[in-house]
Amino acid sequence: MAIHFTNEEFKKRQKNVISELNKKNLDGILIFRQESMYYLSGYDSFGYAMFQCLYLGVDGRMVLLTRAPDLAQAELTSILDDIRIWKDEAGMNPAQNLKLLLKEFHCENKKLGVEYDSVGLTAHNYRLLDSALKGFCSLDDASNLVNKLRYIKSEKELEFIRTAATLADEAYKAGIELTHSGAFEGDILAAMQGAVFKGGGTYAGNEFIIGSGEHALLCRYHSGPRHLSEVDQMTLEWAGCYRRYHAAMMRTVIIGEATEQHQDMHRVATQALEACEDALIPGNTLGDVFLAHSNVMDRGGYRDHRLNACGYTMGCAYAPIWVDYPMIFEGNSMVVEENMVFFLHMIIMNRDSRLAMCPGHTVIVGSNGVERLSKTTLDLEVR
Repeated sequence: MAIHFTNEEFKKRQKNVISELNKKNLDGILIFRQESMYYLSGYDSFGYAMFQCLYLGVDGRMVLLTRAPDLAQAELTSILDDIRIWKDEAGMNPAQNLKLLLKEFHCENKKLGVEYDSVGLTAHNYRLLDSALKGFCSLDDASNLVNKLRYIKSEKELEFIRTAATLADEAYKAGIELTHSGAFEGDILAAMQGAVFKGGGTYAGNEFIIGSGEHALLCRYHSGPRHLSEVDQMTLEWAGCYRRYHAAMMRTVIIGEATEQHQDMHRVATQALEACEDALIPGNTLGDVFLAHSNVMDRGGYRDHRLNACGYTMGCAYAPIWVDYPMIFEGNSMVVEENMVFFLHMIIMNRDSRLAMCPGHTVIVGSNGVERLSKTTLDLEVR
């Protein structure tokens, strides 16, 4: 089945969005985030790379404006029954098509929310939108309206995330089996990604990250895989992804013999991870969780080598990145609630010694504490 939720769950989500629209005195919302489209209708595509928009009105009417290549995509992966196509041709302005659609839905002189903070609404497309709708209706920033509703996961979403976590564990097992002196990073990545596919998963929202030697200090993938040295370090950051739902993990693996500094970094980082888990309970804030992280790191002597964030929410995500917001950073006042999902990463990158240590995994917030999804040990991996 290409549609992964029931009509009842979709209707409940739409009803919640409409309730928020009414609270904000909005007559509808123009949705450009693919995650929001998927959440509300099941529509699953990377068509957001081009101009497309999902409109949802307070009357419950929902319509997708997209390109011809995504017509069958929307028909087969979503519950949408109103799909409009804008035609590729010289001089085409799809925002004008959107204006005609909104006029048909009696949106003239109405107030609409817009997901401005979206990969799908590039600066170019924003200018088209702003120009087309100027004087027709008023627009208000509603970038986080749907996103906030996605923070608390349903039972079906949690099921998908638990499956994603199992795939993440399997990916690590597959990659670590090939990790040794002289191993090729490309083989390790291929095994990890292959394990996700073999388990029924899909592409993650961003590239799997691998870096060895000095590149173990990097938080981003870079091109140019290398062979591991006889004495080396390798940082991995990856995610299992199932039905577009993610469970990320992170590890630094030692090749050869672990130094005392690596061992100390590992000890402090895992203590920080456990402290964050203890703090991640309903009623606390994300600032409280970050403080648990920074207190352990700073007491351990790594104030200058830790990051200014130690995690973020996890869920449905599309390229270019699986990071969901909000992030866990100092002073974040967002209150933790049951059935939120977070990726906790304890990143130590000592640019002086060129050593790294980065354990991390995904957890679900329960009523009295977290559910650690990964079954992989936190012990220091030495190959």
